[in-house]
Amino acid sequence: MEATLVRVSKRLSRVLRHAPESVGISLDPHGWVPVDDLLTALARHGATVSVEQLHEVVAGNDKQRFALRTGADGVTWIRASQGHSARVGVDLGLAPVAPPEVLYHGTPTVNVTSIMATGLHPGRRQHVHLSVDVPTALAVGRRRSGTVAVLTVRAGLMAAAGHVFHRSANGVWLTTTVPAQFIRH
Repeated sequence: MEATLVRVSKRLSRVLRHAPESVGISLDPHGWVPVDDLLTALARHGATVSVEQLHEVVAGNDKQRFALRTGADGVTWIRASQGHSARVGVDLGLAPVAPPEVLYHGTPTVNVTSIMATGLHPGRRQHVHLSVDVPTALAVGRRRSGTVAVLTVRAGLMAAAGHVFHRSANGVWLTTTVPAQFIRH
């Protein structure tokens, strides 16, 4: 993705996942906002984004971080697929889904001791994010600096113990917390 589109993607992530108020918009309870409202608000705050750029970012994002939908009235809406801050409080409307037996979580190795002691917690986000395979978990873990560890989460056992899982539109598995007893390093 070219540099301009990367900047647009980062700005969209910040606004749609963490700080809609930074450009003066409000998300509906499910995280959606009309595209026209978003683009107008971004322009008012010095970030002019064209409809074409927005569509390129949505289509070209390898992690499929954004979703578009068009209502019966012809209005096109956008939202982030997951990763919202807890303070934003978006209900993605995802039904509980039985997870695979194992899922993975990539993290800098410096975090492993703490995670093995206390489990995985969402931090400032609403959910812990888990990957379906090791390569994806490695890629997620590499976003931070340092050596990456991939932890195995025994999701099937968690579900059997009553923990709820959701799968976002882009394939990321979400749960509120992962207790340490379900994690293997």
